[in-house]
Amino acid sequence: MTPENDAAVRYFSAITAALGGLEVFMRDDRSPLYRHGIVAEYIARLDKSFACWRNRLGFMDTFRISRAESGYPVFQNLLELENDRQQADARLANIPQTGELREEMADFILRHKEFPEALQKSMAERLYLEDVKSEATFGPFTLAQTAKVSVNPKTMRPYYLVHWATFDGSANLPLIYMVTVEDSSESMVRQLVDANGKLNERVDIPLPVDGLLNPELAHRFDDFTEKNSAYTLSPATIAVNLDKDFEPLHPKQLRRVVLGPFYSAGITDNNSTVAEVLSKVRKPENAWLLTWTIQEVFSKSEKPGRRGLFSSEKTTQEFFINTDDLEAARQGVSSYENHALIPHEAYQALYAAGEAQKIFSGYKVHILSNGQVISDV
Repeated sequence: MTPENDAAVRYFSAITAALGGLEVFMRDDRSPLYRHGIVAEYIARLDKSFACWRNRLGFMDTFRISRAESGYPVFQNLLELENDRQQADARLANIPQTGELREEMADFILRHKEFPEALQKSMAERLYLEDVKSEATFGPFTLAQTAKVSVNPKTMRPYYLVHWATFDGSANLPLIYMVTVEDSSESMVRQLVDANGKLNERVDIPLPVDGLLNPELAHRFDDFTEKNSAYTLSPATIAVNLDKDFEPLHPKQLRRVVLGPFYSAGITDNNSTVAEVLSKVRKPENAWLLTWTIQEVFSKSEKPGRRGLFSSEKTTQEFFINTDDLEAARQGVSSYENHALIPHEAYQALYAAGEAQKIFSGYKVHILSNGQVISDV
């Protein structure tokens, strides 16, 4: 095995273990994002993408990651994955079935007494293309879904929990968005709110619904999310833009989960102190650290709209930015949480080196041990 392949195997083992641990944590009822299982769904998509990329190494020689920054694959890998999905059927038509390839490989070994590398690459490509045909990977952009519908009894408006995701091409980071938005459209209020100010039980809503539940705004909402999901935009900016661009929509809370950076011994060099300590971890599959940030901005009040003969103003939200916290103000959020997930062996190494307190200052630390996540350490 070449040093490059060896490094790739270690990287994929580490990121797979990290995402597996993160999914365990997100499905735990102690997780701040447990309630709807939305983040766990995107983590599963990301894990599927890595499984596909790992198969791709069986017939492709290179795989680039953002070693000095996010620790994730560079954006080009996601574009190639998407392109391969679109071409999968055509390419599979030119590759023998799995059973045929196995027979050819066995025959080749018996006749030539050597390993059939070309056939092995064909097998790897077939397995990769069969896998990548699935829609469950983490793409460059994942369109919004409505996950929950209810009614605010104070405003008598229906509100939706909507989520979407993107892989930011500049930061090379997966970003997950969730917004709670009230809808004052007359047609939606009439359909969804009953006389008692509750959700109309006679309306069947097969959740999750692709896109925004309001069909008149759904396409515009998709366009908006695709153009307003960059990492360089603060959550407050996105919320203000949403409030401004859609008169009947009133965003009450917007959350963004930034999955990363990811640190892996001997592969990433995005933090020299972390890299030095992780390199001393005995088992390579335990020599990693995954961080993520949960950002939130919420509306503290609503300024009523005004209609006049010559001009009018729409109802607008006043979003709370915590200016008492310099970091919250810098991020453009009401609040934020930094989290870190690390295997038990790696945490012990950082603790023994006297680096744990400095590295994890300001973080909520979660330790992965025997398939379980231990928090509040």
